[in-house]
Amino acid sequence: MTGRRDEVLDAAVEVVGSGGLRRLTYRAVDTAAGVPAGTTSNHFRSRDSLVQGVVAHLEALDRRDWEAFGGQPAPAGPDELAAAVARTVRHFLGPGRTRLTARYALLLEGIARPAVREPLARANASLTHWGARWLRELGSPAPEEHCEVLMDYLDGLMLHRVTMERADFDPEPGIRTVLSGFLPPPESR
Repeated sequence: MTGRRDEVLDAAVEVVGSGGLRRLTYRAVDTAAGVPAGTTSNHFRSRDSLVQGVVAHLEALDRRDWEAFGGQPAPAGPDELAAAVARTVRHFLGPGRTRLTARYALLLEGIARPAVREPLARANASLTHWGARWLRELGSPAPEEHCEVLMDYLDGLMLHRVTMERADFDPEPGIRTVLSGFLPPPESR
């Protein structure tokens, strides 16, 4: 069972993801969470602490999701990895869209605010480290570097698709192309 603080933070992610940081107010979060007025301010005494709470909450949610995803057996080859990454992209562009757009809003905020940027960078580094493990197992000669390139590609891809929707979009062919530049063909491994 989630606590009231988590309910408030989930609602704050919804507010930021659907309306941007300018909409992040105590009242908007209380309304989105369906809690009594003043609940958010009881947990976060300033707007800065609320923003930092949202960033930390996103980091925790990402860690939970990626640990569940990473706890699965390593993909048997590049095609299986491309399919798994494509499923993740589809999730972020579908049910996980609000969380994705909240992260992008916070990334932009992080340009001016190190307190926002640093936890986001830490979460990205953890994800890169995790992804590099799979690329290493699949034969990448430079797994950390290749994972950073893959992550940059995925960020750009999702940013474009979240801002310029396309009903027939399939991320898998592009992901396969990127991975083919890093990984040896299965027969040579």
